[in-house]
Formats: sequence, C-alpha cells, structure tokens
Amino acid sequence: MEKIVTIKNEYNSLETLHDFLKTTSSFECSIEYDKWEVRTNTNGQMEQCLVLKKSGMHAVKLYFPRENVLKISYIVPNLIMNAYFGKSVKRRRDVIEIIAGKIKEVLLAPAQKKAFKELEKVVYRATMQN
Repeated sequence: MEKIVTIKNEYNSLETLHDFLKTTSSFECSIEYDKWEVRTNTNGQMEQCLVLKKSGMHAVKLYFPRENVLKISYIVPNLIMNAYFGKSVKRRRDVIEIIAGKIKEVLLAPAQKKAFKELEKVVYRATMQN
C-alpha cells in the first residue's frame, strides 16, 4: 500500500514533519535509515525516512522523492517480522513461497489496510489536501 501526497511547505523536511507528527499523534515516530528499500543518495549513503509506528506489525514509512511530495508506504517495522510478512521483492519464487504469500495476503491484508488508513489520516493533517 502506497500513496503519494503533496505536503505543506512548513513540513517539507523530515525533521519538521517529525516534530509535527510527534506533537499531533499518539503513534511512535522516529527518523531512521531506510532499511526496507535500501534507498541511497548520490554519495552512495543510505537515505533516511520517517517511520510512524502503530505496533510491531504495522507502520508507515514517509520520505520525500522530490520537493513538497511525500510518499507514504506501508511497512512491517520489525525486520524479522518483515522477512516473513513484508512485501517480497524476489523475482523468482518457488511454489511454497507463492502459497505462503497468498495465505499471508488473505489473513493479513484487512488488518494492514486498516492500519494504513489510520496512519494515513495522521499524516494527512500536514498535506495540501487538508
């Protein structure tokens, strides 16, 4: 689950958005290196993102792909749980991985969608659509 939104000018950096979300939401908020997608900058260093966490299984990752544009992506914040329940990026998967992926989609998709919507509402307060 992903969404791209236009952000207000006063929240156009990870630090200012972090401060805003810490004061307006009850969810845990932190700035971390993007270990889910492993995005790198022009110097080859890992990019940072903002993680808004509801629980050990549900969170959204926020980052700026370009100025005033915020990308909101669902993640599983716990890296061990992410290995089992996160989005698979493997190009080729065997039969067991395909079956496990379908079971995971059926069992976890409703809870993930609900958590994404809750966290998205919090982030929406800092957007232009507000």
